[in-house]
Parts: sequence; C-alpha cells; structure tokens
Amino acid sequence: IKEDFEVIDKKQIPNTTELKNEEKEKTEEARWSAPILSLAKKASENLALSYGNALKSASLVGFISKPVSNDSTAKTSARYHAMEERANLMNMMKLSIKILIQSALSLGRTLDSDFPPLQQFFVVLEHCLKHGLKVKKTFIGQNKSFFGPLELVEKLCPEASDIATSVKNLPELKTAVGRGRAWLYLALMQKKLADYLKVLLDHKHLLSEFYEPDALMMEEEGAVIVGLLVGLNVIDANLCLKGEDLDSQVGVIDFSLYLKETQDSDGKQDGGITAVLDQKHYVEELNRHLSCTVADLQNKIDYLEKTNSKLQEELAAATDRIGSLQEEQQQLKQQNELIRERSEKSVEVTKEDTKVELDTYKQSRQGLDEMYSDVWKQLKEEKKIRLELEKELELQIGMKTEMEIAMKLLEKDTHEKQDTLVALRQQLEEVKAINLQMFHKSQNAECSLQQKTEAISSFEGKTNEMMSSMKQMEERLQHAEKARQAAEERCNKMKQELAGRLDTCRQQMSQLDSKCSTLEKELKSEKEQRQTLQRELHQEKDATALLKTELQQMEGLKKELRKLQDEKQQLEKVCEEQEQALQEMGLHLSQSKLKMEDIKEVNKALKGHTWLKDDEATHCKQCEKEFSISRRKHHCRNCGDIFCNTCSSNELALPSYPKPVRVCDTCHTLLLQRCSSNSS
Repeated sequence: IKEDFEVIDKKQIPNTTELKNEEKEKTEEARWSAPILSLAKKASENLALSYGNALKSASLVGFISKPVSNDSTAKTSARYHAMEERANLMNMMKLSIKILIQSALSLGRTLDSDFPPLQQFFVVLEHCLKHGLKVKKTFIGQNKSFFGPLELVEKLCPEASDIATSVKNLPELKTAVGRGRAWLYLALMQKKLADYLKVLLDHKHLLSEFYEPDALMMEEEGAVIVGLLVGLNVIDANLCLKGEDLDSQVGVIDFSLYLKETQDSDGKQDGGITAVLDQKHYVEELNRHLSCTVADLQNKIDYLEKTNSKLQEELAAATDRIGSLQEEQQQLKQQNELIRERSEKSVEVTKEDTKVELDTYKQSRQGLDEMYSDVWKQLKEEKKIRLELEKELELQIGMKTEMEIAMKLLEKDTHEKQDTLVALRQQLEEVKAINLQMFHKSQNAECSLQQKTEAISSFEGKTNEMMSSMKQMEERLQHAEKARQAAEERCNKMKQELAGRLDTCRQQMSQLDSKCSTLEKELKSEKEQRQTLQRELHQEKDATALLKTELQQMEGLKKELRKLQDEKQQLEKVCEEQEQALQEMGLHLSQSKLKMEDIKEVNKALKGHTWLKDDEATHCKQCEKEFSISRRKHHCRNCGDIFCNTCSSNELALPSYPKPVRVCDTCHTLLLQRCSSNSS
C-alpha cells in the first residue's frame, strides 16, 4: 500500500542531538504558567526523541527494494515493509499531536479549520485510518474509504448517532472520503475522538471486515495512537463544515511544519499584540452579531406588521364572502324548495297518468286476446265446414256418374221396362237413403250454423234451398216411375240443377275466402295497434327515466348545499384561527420588543467586558482556588473571565452564539432573571 508522503533530502533532516538542543533552548525561553502547559511540555520532550527518526523514515518510504528470489523472502520483506509503515505513521502522529498541542496552547484561543497544524493532524490521522484498508469491489468500480469502519461507531456507541445524522444531512458531501473527514471534525469538536476510536479497537472482529491483518488499526500501534489522542481534549476547536470542499482535498503531509527554526526575540511581544487583536476582533464580532440580530428583528417586525395588515384585509374579504355565500345559500334553498314542489307535483301527475294508461292497456289487451281467440275458433270451424262441403260435392259427383250409367242402361234396355223400373225403384230407394243422410247432415249443419255469425246464416239459407231441390228431385223420381220420358226430362233438369248448385257452392267458397282475408287484415291492424301501444309504453318509460334523473339532480343539489354548509363552517374556523394568530402575533411583537431592549442592555454591558488571557489567571475568580491538572481553566462566554469547572458548569444560549455555551454562575443567575422578567 503506497502512502502519500512528501520526500525531503537527507541534508535538510536534522539529527536527534540538534533537536534535543533546540528543545532545551525552547524550554529555557518559554516559561510554563499553568500545570496543563507543564504536562504538554513533558509530552513534547518525550515525543521529540522520535522526531528525527520519523522524518528519516518518511523520507525513505517508497525507495526500499523488494526481492523476488523466493516466496519466503517476499513475505518477510512485506512484513518488514508493513512494520516500517506502521512505525512511520505512529511517529508522524506523535509529532503532529505534539505540535498541535504546543501551537494551540501558545495561541490561547479556539482553533479554526484554517489552522495549519490542525489540518496536518487530520491528514496524518487520515493516513493512519487508510493504512491496510481492504479494497471493496462494486458495480461502479473499486472502493477504498475509511468511512466504512467509522460508521460502525454509531452501532457500538449510541452517543455517536448525532454525528452520523449530521454528516448524512450535509448536502455538500458526495463521496465517502468527504463524509469521513466531516465525521473526524465533529468528533474532535465533541472531544470524544479518542473514545470513539477506542470503542472500535475493542471490537477488532468487526474491523477485520475492513482492514488487513497487518493494518495499523489491527496492531498495537492503533492502541498507542488512541492513547495519544486523549491529550487533544485540552484543545477547543470550532470547525465550520459549511462551505468547505472536503471531497476534493488532497491529503499530503507537509513536513516543513515539523522542521524547527530559530525563533526571534520578538515572539513574546507578537504574542501580546495577537492577544489584544484577538480581543478586539472578538468584541467587533459581538457588535456585528448584535447589529445583525437587531436588523433581523426589525425586518421581522416589519414583516409581521405587513402580514397583520394582509390578514386583516383577508378577514374583511372573508366576512364579505361569508355574507355573499349566506345570501346565495338562501337563494339556493328557495330555488331548491320550488324545484322540489314542482318535481313532486310532476311525479304525482305522471304516476296517475301511467296508472290510467296501464289500466286502459290491460283492458284493451284483454279485449284483443278475446277477439283473437274468437276469430281463431271461427277459422277452425270454417275449415271443418269447408272439408264437409268438399265431401258432399264428391258424393254428388259420384251420384251424377251413377245417374249417367243408369241412363245408359235405360237406353240399352228399352224393351225390358219392367226390369228397368225395378232397377229405377232400387236406385230411387238408394237416392232416398242418400237424401235422408243429406237431410240429417243438413239439420246438423243448421244447428251449427245458427250459432255462427251473420255470414254463416246466408250459408244456411242456401242449404235450405238445397233441401227443397232435393224434395223436387224426389217428386220427379216418383213421376219417372210412370213414364220414361218424364224420367229423362227430370234427369236433364237434375243435371242443370246440379251444375247451378256447384256454381253456388263455388261462390260460397269465394265468399269464405274473402272473409278470411278480411279477418287477416283485422289481425294485422290489431297487431299495429299493439305495436303503437308498446311504443307509447316505451315513451312512458323514458318519461319516468327523465323524472328519475331529475330526482337524482335534486339529490346532487342537496349534496351541494351540504358542501356549501361545510365550507361555511370551515371558513368560520379559518376566521377564528386567523383571529387567534393575530393575537399571538401581537404577543410575539411585544416579546420581540422586550428582547430588543434586553439585547441593547447586553450590548452595553458587554462593551465593558474583556476576554482574559489564560496566562493572567492562576486562581478561579469566584471560589479563588488555584488551577491544577485536575482543576482546569474555563472561560465564561458572557463576561470573558476565567473560572473552574464547578463555577462555570452552566450553559445558556447567548445572542452571539447559535448553540448553548459555558457561562459562570453569576452570569447564569443574571441572565435567568432577565429571561423571567421578559416572560412575565
């Protein structure tokens, strides 16, 4: 694994003896005023021994030749190379922590992200975390970032969840490297960087997924680095992540910071001037923040006044709209009542009309059914009569043929008169029997024809004529016995009469056919009437459907009325809410005015305060106890004096700071009294 180190010539690297001499001169020149500074001095002396070795080893990284003779030599060389890298990184970490503590204590204020030793510390820490990382293959390509193991801290330590959520919510960060750098910044500001990394080292079975076995975090050097990071809790850092491009920063170690140079004698004077300038800048920033807050509050007051006037105008418009809606509602109610009355009347009228039409239709349908059944019966009876007449005609034709045969026999047997007379008598007897049968049939036909219509009565008269003609034939036959000539004449007359009767029968048949055609026409007309009645029924159904749609429209109008009532209620609720909002806005305005007055008083009070240096205070201002390793110094962010932890354990939100900051007990009570008076 290649590390990004800057190579320096060996001539520029100082020896350990020179470094020790420089450290001694520095310790003679600098006087430590507090126990914390003495502790930092001892740590720097211990770390100075490895100063030159670290720079020499860093200069030799990348120039070691790897033998390729066999596998055992390659493995041993790789292990040796990894051990050298771990040692180099640990030495560089020691140097960066030492220089960062020294520069921070000499500066005597909170560190920014632009502070060069702090930047180099993060670069070295990033190299330590990258050492021995496994390469993970994804669809995009190979991924190698140290943010993966840092994400485990959230699961192992619930306190780190705030850091993880704040890192994820930063929109500027797009890569895993940038998220990891932001996580380290936030952990350092919380002074829990060493604690979080110690939790990771306690669970090495989880780190084995991300690191190789010979990585720095998997070996003892990782525990040593975590122990060194505990000393960074002395430093107060205020790092702003917004606006910084953490994704594209190049992590290259600058060794020029670690090369010691001779310091001028004017260092102390410059330190005093920088402290005065820092106090001046602090006061200017306070004034600027206060002026900004005053301007913001004035803008908010103007905005609230404008919104108040707009809300009043909207209230007036809403009241006018409510009045117009009430008038429209009354008009709609009146129209709804009128439409309802009209629809009820029309529904009643249509119901009565439909009932009457249904009754008439039922009656007409019953009459038509009866007429149809009667006509059908008449047709059947007429068909039967027609068949009977055809049979009678056939019999008469047969009789005619027999009479012709008899006449021929009479012509042949003229001499045998007696025989012919006997034959004639026999024939007359047969004719009499036939006539009797015809008479009985005619009587039956008369009984059936009397029950029929007027058309059948005419047919009965014709049958009576047939009976009279038959009687005449009987008389003629009796006279035929007396004489042959009379019989021949009578036969001729019978032929003529039979022909006439055939004509009459044919006429009667034609009349019956005409009657059938008339009956069929009547049936067609009845069918047409039935179709017209069905059409009228369909029209009535359409009318009922229209009435139903009107009823549905009525229901829709009712629903619209309900909706309008609901809207009215909602508008009333909105009006009440707006009135409440106006009252609350008035309260907020009064509170903001009180806050403005408090801010002006705080500004006046702060103009007299000065930020006290760490070297000037050896005892707590309140309890007057001497500061030591266990009793640390803490600045009050309100008055600027230095107190111990017990006397400045309170935190409050000040106008110049967005988050709650440390405040002494006296300032805490004063600020609470002001807040209570403002709230009352």
